[in-house]
Amino acid sequence: MGELAALGVSILWTGSYLAFTSSVRRIGADAVNQLRLAMALVLLLMTHTAVYGVPLPPSASLSRWGWLSLSGIVGFAFCDAFLFRALRDLGAHRTSVVSALIPVTSALFALAVFGERLLATQWLGVALTVAALFLVISARRAPLGPEMASRYWRGLGFALIAVIAQASRYLLSVKGMEGGFPPLSTNVIQILAATAASWASSLPRRRWREAWRAAHDRRAMTTTALGAFMGPFLGVTGSLVALSSTSVGVASTLMALSPVFLLPLSAVLFRERVTWRGAIGTALAVGGVALLFLG
Repeated sequence: MGELAALGVSILWTGSYLAFTSSVRRIGADAVNQLRLAMALVLLLMTHTAVYGVPLPPSASLSRWGWLSLSGIVGFAFCDAFLFRALRDLGAHRTSVVSALIPVTSALFALAVFGERLLATQWLGVALTVAALFLVISARRAPLGPEMASRYWRGLGFALIAVIAQASRYLLSVKGMEGGFPPLSTNVIQILAATAASWASSLPRRRWREAWRAAHDRRAMTTTALGAFMGPFLGVTGSLVALSSTSVGVASTLMALSPVFLLPLSAVLFRERVTWRGAIGTALAVGGVALLFLG
């Protein structure tokens, strides 16, 4: 069950990358982030009510609410705001490869915070993943003009910020789920906090108006709804199921396969150029993650 859930999550996240990339290029990163969180929250509350009879987990302590709310704000409201900007500027495939640094960063954070030590093979996995990242992001067929180069490096910076934020969310989620707290209830609290933070932050700058106008774009709403269903609703819940049903190493490795799936799809759907360096770098990135967790 755990292995199947992890593989399914990888496929779901591949679809969400493609859907959100299309949405961001039509209505902007902030509008997509606000709308998809609201959509995912409605789906999660309905599902939680169907499973447990109540929309919110009644047994969660105040401290658990605190840890999981913080993880949701960091991992969804903050992290994904930068992730969507990376999708706009860097493209779906390159962004997903940079995201392969999330488990690497998580392992380094765990080393610093929890004192977890890495084996020699795992350090090799870290080095291999980082090397693969540089191979992929440098794989260009032609020199970039000043404007495109600025957009490219800006997108890379956004993606790296998202990696750090997502790795932080993992550590906060582990703290919040202590004692066997249900994955579905965990996701409800995280998405609720992220939705509230995202919409509240838009009030002073009146950016909620952008989301309101974007809601009238049928094509963007369709892709955003599809991405919300596959990503924060099914994908995140499935990832928590996978982590609770099998080893972290196996689950994380299977969930890191999105760049492989995205390589041909991004080329076909968004006409992103794929070079041999990009293809080899993608394979090395997945191999590095595998070494990190299976070493």
